[in-house]
Amino acid sequence: MTTPSRRRTLLAWAAAAAATGACGLAAAQGFPAKPITLVVPNPPGGLVDGSARLLGEPLQRILGQSVVVDNRGGASGNVAYGMVARAAPDGYTLLTSYSAYHVGNPSLFPKMPWSQADLAPVALITAATNVIAIHPSVPAKTLPEFIAYLKKNPGRLSYASQGNGSLSHVGTEMFKMQTGTSMVHIPYRGSGAAIADVLSGQVQVFMTTPPSVMGHIQAGKLGGLAVTSKVRHPALPQVPTTAEAGLAGFELEAWVAIFAPAGTPPDVVAKLTGAIKQALELPETRTRAAAAGIDLRYLPPADLAALVQRETAFWTKTIQAAKITAD
Repeated sequence: MTTPSRRRTLLAWAAAAAATGACGLAAAQGFPAKPITLVVPNPPGGLVDGSARLLGEPLQRILGQSVVVDNRGGASGNVAYGMVARAAPDGYTLLTSYSAYHVGNPSLFPKMPWSQADLAPVALITAATNVIAIHPSVPAKTLPEFIAYLKKNPGRLSYASQGNGSLSHVGTEMFKMQTGTSMVHIPYRGSGAAIADVLSGQVQVFMTTPPSVMGHIQAGKLGGLAVTSKVRHPALPQVPTTAEAGLAGFELEAWVAIFAPAGTPPDVVAKLTGAIKQALELPETRTRAAAAGIDLRYLPPADLAALVQRETAFWTKTIQAAKITAD
């Protein structure tokens, strides 16, 4: 039998829980009552910005409020991540998160204005394989020929990345470790400048998502050696997978997901993830994604949280093995 004081404590807890649930329900019922901002940690263009804009238009029709894309590039994503981490947890400021920043930065930066615990998962929205692209001056037409050339000419070629610790940086270092080859790393701030130098031949190699380079590969300005996924990319059907090209076990994907500030009411998160799922399933969204070379891939909050946990462990191990730093 419970004592009077124990009974009063239990009743107080129950009342608090009911009040919290009622507040969450009220928040969701009135949500959204004003525009929603999708903060993008990259400049305009590329996979992350493209994913945010692909989602924004149908999402605002479904939710009945404007969805604004706010590009806040800088500091390898830490500017945007810190901004959302400090935002009010009300569902109106959301992060369009890039996998390399989300799971890589915690191992690259000893001090950051955010942590993974500051962000609540809402939904995975897109994923993209990577393609190994080379300048036509490189005397190789296939992935085996490229690997053979690298082994005969260690350190002769240079490769571009979107910055220290980016997916293109970590992924190419993984490629080097698996193939026993050597290339010089040239970091850039984003894809635009990197692609310009690869097209000019100043840098010869770039491993990046298809939307950034598929037009140049299709036009013959760059060579596409392989895509780093289990299946070929629909916009690059002529480019084999790494396994088909003889490099089994080397796979690399980028993903983009939506996160809210930690503490956002669960009912608001549920409303957002439901609306996002609906937006991604629209035929017009699928058509636009296919044209842009973007793979739509929805995951709910719990599955997204599990993905972050798995990939954080993998990236931490890879970054430490390759001795990658943010400098």
